[in-house]
Amino acid sequence: MQLDLRKYDAAAEIDRVTQALDVKLDRDTQIRKRRSVGFRTDRNTWVRIEHQTLAQFARRGNDGVQAAMVLDGVTKPAWYQALSWIDPEHGRVWRADETEYVTSSHVIPYGYLRQAPAVSATWWDELVASLDALARHTTSRVAVRQARITEAIATVFPEVDITVTEWTTAHGDFYWQNLTAPDFYILDWEDWGTAPRGWDAASLWHNSLLVPELAEHIATVRRADLDTHSGLLCQLMRCAEVLAAPPGYADEFVEPSRLHAQRLVSQLTSPA
Repeated sequence: MQLDLRKYDAAAEIDRVTQALDVKLDRDTQIRKRRSVGFRTDRNTWVRIEHQTLAQFARRGNDGVQAAMVLDGVTKPAWYQALSWIDPEHGRVWRADETEYVTSSHVIPYGYLRQAPAVSATWWDELVASLDALARHTTSRVAVRQARITEAIATVFPEVDITVTEWTTAHGDFYWQNLTAPDFYILDWEDWGTAPRGWDAASLWHNSLLVPELAEHIATVRRADLDTHSGLLCQLMRCAEVLAAPPGYADEFVEPSRLHAQRLVSQLTSPA
């Protein structure tokens, strides 16, 4: 059963976390997402509580935020402590992580970006440096598998060679909702691991298509990744997901996705 924390108040789970971590939560700072809820604490830290099914836990674990502490050169909140427990009655695993409190806000907390964020050249430099540093790390964690690329693209664009030839380390959920400004930080590290080269850049690029000049800027600053075969596949996969979705799912992205997909298919099928 899907559990949406935007609708489920998780009062019992929140009480368990406050007692176990010996912390008080500022309820006025609450940020709720589909699978997580976060609060500022009385010791000026941040506590994020998330859940997943047992099947999801078996596939990827739930220690991503803690494991990310080894990533040097990547701008992210420091990790301090955690609590994890199983709810066997409902087939779920819960986890709470206490991390550094970041004073800068999410670029957008939810929804779609409709205008370019007012960020500095230094902000973009830190984004580039963090993605480059992340890519240099090796890990046994897996963020994205070949099967996900194959499933998304093959039914929509069967003429494309969907074999990923380059793999690297990625955040895995690299969207404006997980970036902060004016100071640059990358949030929500639960899904990081190996992914096709260009995965994070392609995710942010597609997330920006409603602001064409911003999408073009991302394509420029991450060109070294996005112009590879794997990077082109990542962009096409994001477009294919929207084009294959039923009406009502990201409808505003359909037309720009269709236009870019035509270009990407042409690039991927043209003789070298």
